[in-house]
Amino acid sequence: MSAFVGTGVALVTPFKNDLSVDFEALERLVEDQIANGIDYLVVLGTTGEYTTLTKQEKEQVIKCIVTVNNGRLPLVLGIGGNNTMAVVDEVKSTNLKDFQAVLSVSPYYSKPSQEGIFQHFKMVAEASPLPIILYNVPGRTASNMLPETIARIALECDNVIGVKEAAGDIVQAMKLISLVPEDFKVISGDDMITLPMTLAGGAGVISVIGQAFPAEFSHMVQLGLEGNAKEAYQIHYKIAPSIDLAFAEGNPVGIKAILEKKEICSKNVRLPLVNASEGLQNKIGEFINQFHTAIV
Repeated sequence: MSAFVGTGVALVTPFKNDLSVDFEALERLVEDQIANGIDYLVVLGTTGEYTTLTKQEKEQVIKCIVTVNNGRLPLVLGIGGNNTMAVVDEVKSTNLKDFQAVLSVSPYYSKPSQEGIFQHFKMVAEASPLPIILYNVPGRTASNMLPETIARIALECDNVIGVKEAAGDIVQAMKLISLVPEDFKVISGDDMITLPMTLAGGAGVISVIGQAFPAEFSHMVQLGLEGNAKEAYQIHYKIAPSIDLAFAEGNPVGIKAILEKKEICSKNVRLPLVNASEGLQNKIGEFINQFHTAIV
């Protein structure tokens, strides 16, 4: 399988009760992904709470994941922001030798025009020694990268190889797939529509929920890539309720609560996020019990 086709996961950053980084839990998480069929790992994305980590903690998290992975899976590093020159400087100054691509989010808060988005990524792409995967997530950035803009970037920036498309809009995703070059990877960034996007010609997913159910989710995506819709949807409908639970109180609040129930890491998040409510934790516990019964 070619790079960045299949199931990637956006790793959480586990915290201890004192909210320091739990590196033992991070090691468990990475090993669990590798053992259960995940195709690549995304480091320090939104799910990793990178905005609340210090520079030293980011470096330590990267070192831990790189060491545990030991070259077994491709690694993607999140580097993005709304200050173009700062993103360029970070790309240039970061040691990227252990990574195979950079995931870079569309500029948030500033709400640039489509031309501004294009010029931003053109400059970032020119600065990057690694391939770039764009990240369109309007729910967080307050601006939508239109399919035409992404297609323009794909055609004019040789080292932009794909996009994590997380608008949650299957019609927009299908239009995007129809416009970009055949080798440009349209990767779902929305767990709930991963399967229809894959069946429509997408390259798979960069998933949140996939790290909680790596074997099942990666199998579903593989079936989708093979065009086996019927069997793939059987898995989708088993997993789907957990996706709603994972995002009910925000990301990564829900996924961490699920991972705690699975004894991989604690549910702890850093402010301004707060831990999953007792009600959500109870629903998650009920789902996991039913899920394992259904799968078995």
